[in-house]
Amino acid sequence: MKPSNLPAGAGVGFKPQHFGAITAEPQPLAFFEVHAENYMGAGGLPHAQLARLRQDYALSIHGVGLSIGADQVLDGAHLARLKALCDRYQPESFSEHLAWSSHGDVFLNDLLPLPYTEATLARVIEHVDRVQTTLGRAMLLENPATYLLFAESTIPETEFLADVVRRTGCGLLLDVNNVFVAATNHHRSAEDYLAAFPLDRVGEIHLAGHEADTDEIGAPLLIDAHSTPVPDPVWALYASVIARIGPVASLVEWDNDVPDWPVLRREAEAAGRVLAASAKRVAA
Repeated sequence: MKPSNLPAGAGVGFKPQHFGAITAEPQPLAFFEVHAENYMGAGGLPHAQLARLRQDYALSIHGVGLSIGADQVLDGAHLARLKALCDRYQPESFSEHLAWSSHGDVFLNDLLPLPYTEATLARVIEHVDRVQTTLGRAMLLENPATYLLFAESTIPETEFLADVVRRTGCGLLLDVNNVFVAATNHHRSAEDYLAAFPLDRVGEIHLAGHEADTDEIGAPLLIDAHSTPVPDPVWALYASVIARIGPVASLVEWDNDVPDWPVLRREAEAAGRVLAASAKRVAA
């Protein structure tokens, strides 16, 4: 099973308010991505819009509620709804986060970090295996944006991800903004993180903006807000990754304070230029 069949071009996260502008004329985009949980109903306007987009564009389905890292069994009903959605649209890619968002029957509206231990590793591997077996496809697992570290962690995050990949056959979704946010928050090097990241297993890249804040002692704190244009340091990290591995499907996420369609499209076109330049170098 190949974890992703997305074309190596630029895409954006689909927002319903952009539907009219998107369908009014062909767009210079390779794919759209949607959050799985927004399309788990049986019908209605969301499915009508998505079915129309699916006629013309590749599709990535991105989960935000599966709770891969939770210390409990996966929600079978949620997984069944996810399978029905993937069966219905046959997306080129399905991805989820290395995070948890549920405890018992309580769902927490956030993507929470987990300690990187042997016990956590075994649990994540078990969950990824179950998802892939249920869906009948390989998935991509996304690196998190984090704001704290666990004292009990014994495995570096990049090594943790590499072990999950090796033992499940899944691929990775590299969120470059998450790398920058976490590195800044933990006073570490984003470049060193990427040097250790298993880039050969990346099937999709995410780009987004963040917001700057400070913690309780006044130190810089970045929030993965998805509410601004992609900042220059994230573009620079992205360009360095593409220079290393060549063109990969790349998505601009903008989920809050969503701009008008031309603004979001320009962000995707900027990613497309980086990909096109890399493709020319590869072909030369």
